[in-house]
Amino acid sequence: MTGQLRILVADDDKGMRNMLRRYLCEEAFAVSEASDGAQVRAIFAREKIDLVLLDLTMPGEDGLSIARSIRERTNVPIIMLTGKGELIDRVAGLEAGADDYIAKPFHLREVLARIRSVLRRARPGEKMSEAGPLQPVESSGLAFQGWRLNLLKRELNSPDGSPVTLTTAEFELLRVFALHPNRVLNRDQLMDFLKGREWVAYDRTIDAQVVRLRRKIERDPKRPELIKTVRGAGYIFAAEVRAD
Repeated sequence: MTGQLRILVADDDKGMRNMLRRYLCEEAFAVSEASDGAQVRAIFAREKIDLVLLDLTMPGEDGLSIARSIRERTNVPIIMLTGKGELIDRVAGLEAGADDYIAKPFHLREVLARIRSVLRRARPGEKMSEAGPLQPVESSGLAFQGWRLNLLKRELNSPDGSPVTLTTAEFELLRVFALHPNRVLNRDQLMDFLKGREWVAYDRTIDAQVVRLRRKIERDPKRPELIKTVRGAGYIFAAEVRAD
């Protein structure tokens, strides 16, 4: 998917909206907020919304009515959020046009996984990325800042020529970074490259792999020069990479 995806969080609970906004912004989504049906309609009138997180128990006009109104005008995916977990409420939400249903309390990672799943179904031919198509370097061997990465032999040599042992996961992550230098890669893109279409909820494993890889290739892992964090967006491999 190209361009930053915008999620509308519609909930009368300001604390809930703030929590979801902060988390989703950290995952590189743009977020709009609404506290009632009137605000939902006003936002749809002026913004392009890619998905709605909609509370069932909104004041005045409830979430079911708002969902029907949205569905009459657009096919934008809707995920219902509610403290009610009864089957009849879930069915009512789906019948009103919702694509998925999450009962409160929930884990934020579950919300993220459901968002990705619904967006993937809504746009089956597109990847979950914000930076557009990537143009990788094509070579069996790559060099960067004295390091040499052999993609065929799956070997890494440090600038002094000594071999560096990498796990399979570490090698694959470094390969992705080296093939796409100087481009911000968010977790969605990295998961796409590493696991294809097999999405998982706990993609914070990417962060753990980055930490381990930094320990092996950075002079100071706490102040990385190669794999840099781009706050709210992902990671960038800040090196000039050439065929070796």
